[in-house]
Amino acid sequence: MPAERGRPQDTSGVHPPLEAVGAGPAGIVTAATAVVSGLEHGGGGTAALPGVLADVPVAVLVIDRGAGTVTYANTAAVEMAGNVGLPVDIDGWGAAAGLTDLGGRPLAASSGPLSLVAQGQPVAGEAVMLTPGRSSEAGRAAEDDGRSDRVLWVTGFPLSGPGSAQQLSLVVLLEVEAPDDELDAEGYLQALRDRAVIATDMTFTITDPRQPDDPLIWVNPSFTRLTGYEYAEAVGRNCRFLQGPATAPEAVDTIRAALAGERPVSVTLLNYRKDGTAFWNQLSISPVFDGEGRLVSFVGVQTDVTERVRVEREREAAFAAERTAREEAELARATAEQSRADAEHARAEAERAQGRLALMAEATSTLIATLDLTDLLERLAGLCVPLLADWAFITVVDDTGAVQQTAFRHRDGREADLRLLSARHVQQLPEGSPTRRSIATSRAVLVADAGEQLAGIFASDAARDAFARLGAASVLALPMVARRRTRAAILLTRRDADRPFTREDVDLAEDLARRAALAMDNVRLYQQEQTVADTLQRSLLPELPDIAGLESAAHYVSASTAADVGGDFYDLLELPDGAVGMVVGDVVGHDVAAAAAMGHLRGLIRACVWEAPDPDPGAVLARVDRLVQGLRVASMATLVYVRAVPPTAAGAPWRLHVANAGHPPLLLREPGGAIRVLSEVSGMLVGVGDAARETVVLDVPSGTTLLAYTDGLIERPGTDLDAGISELVGRLAAAPVPAGPRELCDVAVAGPLDGRDDVALIAVRFG
Repeated sequence: MPAERGRPQDTSGVHPPLEAVGAGPAGIVTAATAVVSGLEHGGGGTAALPGVLADVPVAVLVIDRGAGTVTYANTAAVEMAGNVGLPVDIDGWGAAAGLTDLGGRPLAASSGPLSLVAQGQPVAGEAVMLTPGRSSEAGRAAEDDGRSDRVLWVTGFPLSGPGSAQQLSLVVLLEVEAPDDELDAEGYLQALRDRAVIATDMTFTITDPRQPDDPLIWVNPSFTRLTGYEYAEAVGRNCRFLQGPATAPEAVDTIRAALAGERPVSVTLLNYRKDGTAFWNQLSISPVFDGEGRLVSFVGVQTDVTERVRVEREREAAFAAERTAREEAELARATAEQSRADAEHARAEAERAQGRLALMAEATSTLIATLDLTDLLERLAGLCVPLLADWAFITVVDDTGAVQQTAFRHRDGREADLRLLSARHVQQLPEGSPTRRSIATSRAVLVADAGEQLAGIFASDAARDAFARLGAASVLALPMVARRRTRAAILLTRRDADRPFTREDVDLAEDLARRAALAMDNVRLYQQEQTVADTLQRSLLPELPDIAGLESAAHYVSASTAADVGGDFYDLLELPDGAVGMVVGDVVGHDVAAAAAMGHLRGLIRACVWEAPDPDPGAVLARVDRLVQGLRVASMATLVYVRAVPPTAAGAPWRLHVANAGHPPLLLREPGGAIRVLSEVSGMLVGVGDAARETVVLDVPSGTTLLAYTDGLIERPGTDLDAGISELVGRLAAAPVPAGPRELCDVAVAGPLDGRDDVALIAVRFG
């Protein structure tokens, strides 16, 4: 966006002052931009000023040094000084504008910036005050609009080259926002200088013809706003990078010839921004010579005139169209009528195409949003009615062709007739019905005159009467084919004989049927996988046995999104010697493969526990570890094994032998409700190496509940396991004292679960 007048934009770090590229004092930037006004090198007068400077937001003056008068003022300068007749002497123009120094004193006739420029001296940049009240006409304007004193940045230099007959100088007065009053004098002037460089909306560039390929050595912030190229992307390159495939070669040749001849040039050509968009660029380039007449740089000013070019071209096109219309009035009217007809037809086609696309998009998003077959069929019927048909039937068959399920929808309801037709006709589907023919041939079946052609296919009068009440002028049956198998068919029916199914309707319905068939088959595969997963889960997670003296409960949640199984498991069994074994484990992974590994591992553990030469849990886990590594049953797993020995006498405690292989610690809930964390039991994971694991022996009184779990119960994003264990302990401690294993399992899983890991939990209360 253009910079607001008098409010410079911050460009620190993007566009350095001109000294950074070795082009002289900072004020020469503004002075150099005036050179591109198009005044011919060596003279030329005000008539050579291009139109681009007439309405720019900076005031521009041309001074005749010989006469000491202002001979030209652009629109901004006229607004500043009022309607002062030209030519006028320099001091007179300054008084009319109300120019003073920063202290409010009138400008000295010999040392003021305008006088210095009139004497042929360049002014690299000087701050002055614009005080409208110092001239009667400007003062009245100031009173009208409430303006106060403003700060102007004055820059000027001679325009005439060596040997020029005219002695002209150019002055630019740029309004800038006053800096902070707390700055010292030098800082105040430097702030004004910096703001003057960036305040103007005009796009300026400077190139160095003394370097190879005449590269850019400076661009102002407006260049970046116009082209999109940052300072660092532009400097060092020839500005031809703004050209593109549609840039006119003639315009480029004109610029190249002017540069070679060291002449100013103005041309309008098509350029391209960094993002590839084109714009019409009114470009003015002027050479800059040093005091000895040597070419030192080219200065360019660019203006986006895209809108002007567009308006001019539209005006030319309008004139041409008007001439054509006058010459060929009848032909034009005929062409217009045909164009309107074509436009209406195209619009209708576009609306139909848009409707088809919208239907397909809605169908895709609607059908894939459910994994329940009944819900999917209901959604499909809702998509068909009333957009494609007045009523519809969807029939699902099994591999033998028998009807498994139906769904239906009528635009007016009519549930009773649809249900009767489903029970008396669709469930039996005679061979001549369009639905049966469509399923058998896997092709669409269109019946144009349904009333007469379908009268004989009904097996009962009730079905025929229901069909007649529903109404059917034309019927379209479409197979639902997915993965080379026809699993269902859609029957679409229209009641209006004046609105039969067209080829376009058939194509659209076939597309919908294909998408629906694929979604339905995905549901079938998902349900099959769920059945397999459920069977696998039931086989891998045992039913807890009834053991005298014990009360037990378990809970399992899978983290797998593909199947409801995972690698966590639990087991409880009564051993041959009368002891009770309890195992909880966690195999790495959360899918069917992890579940399969878990099944192997659970079988190994059962075998090792049942016929263990040494029943010590530490020895049992060591044997399991050796078998896992030798047989490659699972990559890694954590286990905890508890061997519970019943009391030898009434009132005696249970004796627990516990060994842990990298598993979260067990929890003991004492009869009074206190929770004890068995953190002293630890050991290496199964599968990482042959390591001995210590067995800890505990005596627990009757009524104590032992809880074993996997880490999915205590994991929380961003927290460690200790925090999760603490939360679990808090929930269990808050449970009522009479709570049994089932209630404690429910309390344990009542907290927030991460959902990214399986959860297995078993609770055993010793009686």
